[in-house]
Amino acid sequence: MDRNEVLIGLHAVNGLGWRRIEDIIKRDDTWVEACRFSAADWMDRGLEAEMALKMTEQFTAGWIEARLEQMARKRVKPVTIYDEEYPLLMKETVRPPWVMYTVGDIHLLSALSVAMVGTRLPTAYGRKVATSLTEGLCARGVAVVSGMARGIDGICHEAALGCGGATIAVLGTAIDIAYPPEHSSLYRRIAEKGLIISEYPIGMKGHPGLFPQRNRIIAGISRGTVVVEADARSGSLITADAALEEGRDVFAVPGPITSPKSRGTLGLIKQGAKIVTETADILEEYESLLPFQRTILKQGIEVCELTDEERRIYDMLQQGINHFDDLLLQTSWDFGLLHSVLLSLIMKKAAVQLPGSVYKII
Repeated sequence: MDRNEVLIGLHAVNGLGWRRIEDIIKRDDTWVEACRFSAADWMDRGLEAEMALKMTEQFTAGWIEARLEQMARKRVKPVTIYDEEYPLLMKETVRPPWVMYTVGDIHLLSALSVAMVGTRLPTAYGRKVATSLTEGLCARGVAVVSGMARGIDGICHEAALGCGGATIAVLGTAIDIAYPPEHSSLYRRIAEKGLIISEYPIGMKGHPGLFPQRNRIIAGISRGTVVVEADARSGSLITADAALEEGRDVFAVPGPITSPKSRGTLGLIKQGAKIVTETADILEEYESLLPFQRTILKQGIEVCELTDEERRIYDMLQQGINHFDDLLLQTSWDFGLLHSVLLSLIMKKAAVQLPGSVYKII
């Protein structure tokens, strides 16, 4: 077996944590032959007698192959720290997962991404801001990372899928478990159009302590973390702390000083987090990395330059013909703003109006 397969096997053994695997791997290069180890070999690498005996009985090439086949049936692709697909940003962190289990578009592991997190019980303000910022990031080709939890996480995933953007969900459960249960449909849609990641292999039983651990992955694969709305004890602040520990950018959306849901974000701002009032506040930090330009190219010829608002509507229209009322609902803009943006796109010959207040790109 190759070292990736052996590492995947080690990672799947109940009782072998991150530190123990590190000790086994760094001991010497013979760990790649671990399927042939005796109990004495395992004990020589720090395992207790009972665990060493368990490893000699369980840790075989056949057991690992069965695990790999089980994952393949569930469309789960494991990515080890030795694989080229493993995100470089994650490797730079203090404790990168030995294996990340993925379902979906694995190419998103190398995408420019920003984390969007917040409370599980958002206000109407938080919902609107989360949707607007997500759509703005997606319009510029930035993948939005979140934890698929209730509240802000789910809202950001839904907004990304709704505008045809890229989104990555990092789970605090085994890779094949959709949690919370009501997000089962969201799980399937992200698996189809985005990417799902978990540090936890199929068959692993969940417990509350796993969720704070996944926050370091949300922060670890992202250039920056945006906290939309959070109270003083919100779990999203753990993600912000993880981002700070890794030297990543932290952004916070200001809210009413009278709202409990603003205490966490206002606290971050006091500590130096960058204030976000529009998508441009985030994008300006990564201008040189943005995969999409502000210009429309047709057959290699530059046609026109778009503002952020025009780009957002243009990208929506790229998904298909849209009625004015549908665009109004998706953007949550007022009538006047949407009308002016559509008129500007028409004048720039980037879009056209059809009968019945229907619009499409040219």
